[in-house]
Amino acid sequence: MARSDRSRDSDRVRAPQPAFKRRLPHGRGATEQPNAVGDGDAELTPWFWLMVSLTGVGAGVGGMAMMYILFHVQRLVYHYSTGEFQTAVGLVSPTYRFVALLIAGLIGGPAWYLLNRYTKGQKTEVDDVVWSGEGDLSYPKSIITSVIQEVVIGFGASLGREAAPKLLGALSGTYFGKLAHLSPAQRRLLVACGAGAGLAAVYNVPLGGALFTAEIMLGEITLPVVLPAVACSMIATEVAYLYLPNRATYLGIPNFQLNWSEVLWALIAGPIIGILVTGFVRLVGFLGHHRLKGKAVIYGPLLSFGLTGLIGMRYYQLFGNGKDMAHSVFRGSIESLSLLAALFILKPVVTALSLQSGASGGLFTPLFSSGAVLGGLLGGIWNPIMSGGSIAAYAMLGAAAALAAGLQAPLSGLVLVLELTHSGLQIIVPLMIATLLATAVSRRLDGYSIYSARLPVNRSEEGTA
Repeated sequence: MARSDRSRDSDRVRAPQPAFKRRLPHGRGATEQPNAVGDGDAELTPWFWLMVSLTGVGAGVGGMAMMYILFHVQRLVYHYSTGEFQTAVGLVSPTYRFVALLIAGLIGGPAWYLLNRYTKGQKTEVDDVVWSGEGDLSYPKSIITSVIQEVVIGFGASLGREAAPKLLGALSGTYFGKLAHLSPAQRRLLVACGAGAGLAAVYNVPLGGALFTAEIMLGEITLPVVLPAVACSMIATEVAYLYLPNRATYLGIPNFQLNWSEVLWALIAGPIIGILVTGFVRLVGFLGHHRLKGKAVIYGPLLSFGLTGLIGMRYYQLFGNGKDMAHSVFRGSIESLSLLAALFILKPVVTALSLQSGASGGLFTPLFSSGAVLGGLLGGIWNPIMSGGSIAAYAMLGAAAALAAGLQAPLSGLVLVLELTHSGLQIIVPLMIATLLATAVSRRLDGYSIYSARLPVNRSEEGTA
């Protein structure tokens, strides 16, 4: 019976038909390899490929525009022209930092309130329109909310900078999908490709962006998905090189040497990270569901950003999306266990409260940086027990495990860490162990990601997991 089923599988007709019609001498069909059967609902026509290319260009341009706004706001507010954002924040007075975030709240709150009031019902949730819609995003609301996000992050709000370029990349997919009168399935694929391409463009992670599209946005690592995802992310990244640097996001990472202490640490720490990330995702989902609405949004960001500013008078590393915080641990600049513990506790809290206040922004880098300081903290505790590993190496292991568990995407988590740092291949085995265990544990406990936890209410599905 099994043999008969296999024979029928080999006779499946591929769509589109290959140029070579004659089979190989063994007579078996190419379609016995599952990803060689056909395009599925989203046919990869020449017209669709043109729209993929244009979406990649749009994602690259959108990413450049958002980073231009972010960088110039940061430099204007914190008076620096070179060096890192975190360094500049640390050089100003604690009172100045606090006032800067109050101003961010005064700008962001009314801006989001007015935007929500006059664009009611218009969609800007990329994940929602791909997973349960037809890929249709609102043009004015998407553009304006992206600009507001980058402005307040430039002032120091604890939100991820990737949400805006991800949204604008997806918006490019919406525009070109409608322009070409593509089918709903093709539009969803195009929007997903644009979202991954936006991420790829601003972080210089073309492979990670393609995997983000396939593994997270669509949940299908098949040829009909991977091919356009790779093309779109590649084009967006190349376009972004016109303004953004062609180098790793995290520079100066030391060359790690594999040792058994890191392998054993990964076996123990991986499940711990999975449990803690599950808690963070649940916190985000709970506070996101109860986020402020209506006129409360006018003052919500002022309060949450003000609280971040108040805490930031002592812990300035909390300002911004957390990129420089992770960078400091990767380079071994932060080894104080008390500081690592404080940052690990506070970064998720102030980020989740910012979202609960009615603000919008990303969670990618806050999650990544929280994982880095958690890895450094657990590594610092582990070193007296079994020496040999460095805080920096443990930080990278923690970042990969947290990112993979929080995204529910182990391949994307691994590849993104390698591309972001251009390092880590020497410790790929413990990286894979920590990532595997953290993701498996978080999946078994819950299964929500930082994206599915934030989906808007669906009344027909309310109460189900």
